[in-house]
Amino acid sequence: MATTTSTPAVDRAASPSPAPSRSPRGRAGWVPWLFLAPYLLLFGGFVLLPIGLGLWISLHSWDFTLPGKPFVGLDNYKELLTPGTGQFERFWNAMQATGLFTAVSVPLLIVIPLAVALVMNQKFRGRNLFRALFFAPYVLGVAVVGVMWRFLLDRNIGVVNYLADLVGLPDKTPWLTSIPEAWIALVGVTVWWTLGFNAVIFLAGLQDVSPDLYEAAKVDGAGAWSRFRHVTIPGLRPVLGFVVMITIIASANMFGQSYIMTRGGPGQETRTAIYYIVDTGLSQRQMGDAAAASWILTVVLMLTSALVFAATRERGKKKGAAA
Repeated sequence: MATTTSTPAVDRAASPSPAPSRSPRGRAGWVPWLFLAPYLLLFGGFVLLPIGLGLWISLHSWDFTLPGKPFVGLDNYKELLTPGTGQFERFWNAMQATGLFTAVSVPLLIVIPLAVALVMNQKFRGRNLFRALFFAPYVLGVAVVGVMWRFLLDRNIGVVNYLADLVGLPDKTPWLTSIPEAWIALVGVTVWWTLGFNAVIFLAGLQDVSPDLYEAAKVDGAGAWSRFRHVTIPGLRPVLGFVVMITIIASANMFGQSYIMTRGGPGQETRTAIYYIVDTGLSQRQMGDAAAASWILTVVLMLTSALVFAATRERGKKKGAAA
């Protein structure tokens, strides 16, 4: 009769168990950080460090030509925010010029690129050439754009006034030395230069809108305006919020066009906030005031961006609740 034997429980417990193997993921946990290290070094050196240094400079009377840079706390901010001080009027005139340029240019840089994107989204002969022509100016640098249009808009030798004379319009328009002509020139050049970028973003958003929605709207008898209002705009809402935000930030940071084309004139009418910061920090060597002005402008832009984001998100919530 065969007998079976079983290993006692004591023997099983006493037998050594294999050592737990170390997870390959834990062993190679440093590998992702190794790949991230170049980016983190560049981000820290060119973003975080300048932010911290700018805040530190704004708390000092910082003239980079002098060895002493005394700590003044919030005095630089008080001088910019207190009426009657030396920097108050200059700074807020520059902020007013920035607000004016932003208020005029942003709607144009939303409406015109959207119209261009709607045309580029259609199928027609020469569509790729049409797209290239509108995007081509954006690849130019601000120095090229500024110098080119400074000559084109010159009152005496400019091509724009020459063409105006050919069609019977005033041919001595002071585009760069008078108000409001200078603002019209700056806004017009900026729109011509940058509308291609926004148009490409809008075009990408339009191509993500399902064609079935347009077909359904046509079946329901919706016309072109109704399809645009009830299909295109809702489909572009996330893209529209992004474009509005980056356009506001870009317009508020306008400097090169004003510096090259009008030199901030006539007087100081087209001297924007960035122009003021550059002039105060580099020409007058008052880096503390310039850094404080930079932080005030940054806070204003952060609050504006937050409002745009909140407005876009609130619309999305209402839309979801209605559905």
